[in-house]
Amino acid sequence: MLPDCLSAEGELRCRRLLATATARLRARPASAAVLVPLCSVSGVPALLYTLRSSRLTGRHQGDVSFPGGKCDPADQDVVHTALRETQEELGLAVPQEHVWGLLRPVYDRQKATVVPVLAGVGPLDPQSLRPNPEEVDEVFALPLAHLLQTRNQGYTHFCQGGHFRYTLPVFLHGPHRVWGLTAVITEFALQLLAPGTYQPRLAGLGQPRGSEGLAHPKEPLASPCQASSTPGLNKGL
Repeated sequence: MLPDCLSAEGELRCRRLLATATARLRARPASAAVLVPLCSVSGVPALLYTLRSSRLTGRHQGDVSFPGGKCDPADQDVVHTALRETQEELGLAVPQEHVWGLLRPVYDRQKATVVPVLAGVGPLDPQSLRPNPEEVDEVFALPLAHLLQTRNQGYTHFCQGGHFRYTLPVFLHGPHRVWGLTAVITEFALQLLAPGTYQPRLAGLGQPRGSEGLAHPKEPLASPCQASSTPGLNKGL
């Protein structure tokens, strides 16, 4: 059963669980930050995603992501970075008091630290947003109920130098496939928002568990070699 994570009690529970890590991580330098927007779409709890613009240069163009970007020297901390980038990308102003806390950092292929910032943004119609076309092609929401259904969950095996390194989650059957760092952050959010309901699919080599109880890959992302939408079955990409 999906817990009422949008209730005042659900928010307070999440804030308490994140408080210690948030106080520690806000004081640390990071390369980038993303906002994980928890919203209500037609009364249904959901996470808000963006499809990065095809006009962007680099390997991330056209990827599904959370709004966010690189930390600017003028930013006060990673929360300021995530909120600033969200307003620049989506025109969505999120007050600092709507931030619930920081999830466990993740690391990209260059080992740069990316900090996810969880915030409740309230009732929202994704179609009403006016994203910056230079940065975002599309905005869409995935209900938590969709993300929690096992038929919409899969995994991606990552290889390095031709050898298997670890497995990361992938979320399927929405408007776009959610994978890579965005899927890892989604998994962290689901573990927090729906404890006991979501069963983590991280099953890599040498993945430590932190004090917050959220697993994370020890190594930065390598190249994907196989994926499957059905647990236990692989197929070539």
